[in-house]
Amino acid sequence: MRLIIRDDSNAASTYVANYIIERIKAFNPSAENPFVLGLPTGSSPLGVYQVLVEKHKAGEISFEHVVTFNMDEYVGIPRDHPESYHSFMWKHFFSHVNVHPSNVHILNGNAPNLEAECVAYEDAIKAVGGIDLFLAGIGEDGHIAFNEPGSSLASRTRVKTLAYDTILANSRFFDNDINQVPRMALTVGVQTVLEAREVVVIILGQRKSLALQRCIEQGVNHMWTLSSLQLHPHPMIVVDEDATLELQVKTVKVSILQLPSLVPPNHSDKSQYFKSIEKVAREAGFEQILPSKVRTGNGIVPRTRVDEISSPTIAAPQPTTSRLLRATPATEYPVRSVSPERTTART
Repeated sequence: MRLIIRDDSNAASTYVANYIIERIKAFNPSAENPFVLGLPTGSSPLGVYQVLVEKHKAGEISFEHVVTFNMDEYVGIPRDHPESYHSFMWKHFFSHVNVHPSNVHILNGNAPNLEAECVAYEDAIKAVGGIDLFLAGIGEDGHIAFNEPGSSLASRTRVKTLAYDTILANSRFFDNDINQVPRMALTVGVQTVLEAREVVVIILGQRKSLALQRCIEQGVNHMWTLSSLQLHPHPMIVVDEDATLELQVKTVKVSILQLPSLVPPNHSDKSQYFKSIEKVAREAGFEQILPSKVRTGNGIVPRTRVDEISSPTIAAPQPTTSRLLRATPATEYPVRSVSPERTTART
């Protein structure tokens, strides 16, 4: 898992936006082969959307051949309600770029049959060949989308009852009136997110620091659903310094006399480990492995070979990770990305 740490929320948002732009450009989408982008709502991605809009207006990126799938939507509030996620996305992003309305997919929280709506959403994702990059934020309890603590890590798009903490946190969007906040939502599942070829999560602020620590320094746990990214082959988490306050990672044992370039000044012990990894990778030109263009809906997906065990025992357990993720072989990921910051420096 890559953890990218930036000084503040603006720098983190800019990094994520530039990364998305570089991925779309590298993909070179067309009408027949669009780039499929998963999108979140909430306060965390607002800076990302702002930068994407600015870059689009400057002529640096087109969304003409981008298909989008949003993570979630409230149940029971009108589509044009100011706090619906339909309204959020059009207000902050879609109405400012050249994405085709027909390429925008957002769950319908007022569908006559909510279960059928969720099944159709999964089918729509499969029909376009799966999601190339899923952008996400998290809640203070580490939930991704509306996959609240206790959600199954194999879950699919479904109807979900919201946790009290989530209702309380979201009341700030409803005039701080907890009674106005919907109690249920439609959400993509943890497994839906894990099947994206890349997942990029932006986490900002001290309030999310405990969730970040639990999700990257402890094990996979359905009580912190973001931790499921430990099972994904291409996850990246981008944070600001405030979000790293709970990290307990040990300082890299590197002598300043041996490798002085690896130890930037004013470096905090908590984030030095991840920053040093990023610095080494950038200097070596060896960065994020990118997934192949193999699409789940348009062809045969290479499968990781798993030797079946007829009667699993403690000594010879049956591996389950590759089944969960439908992982593809490492030979399918020969291309590596270049940091958007390095790209900018060259131009």
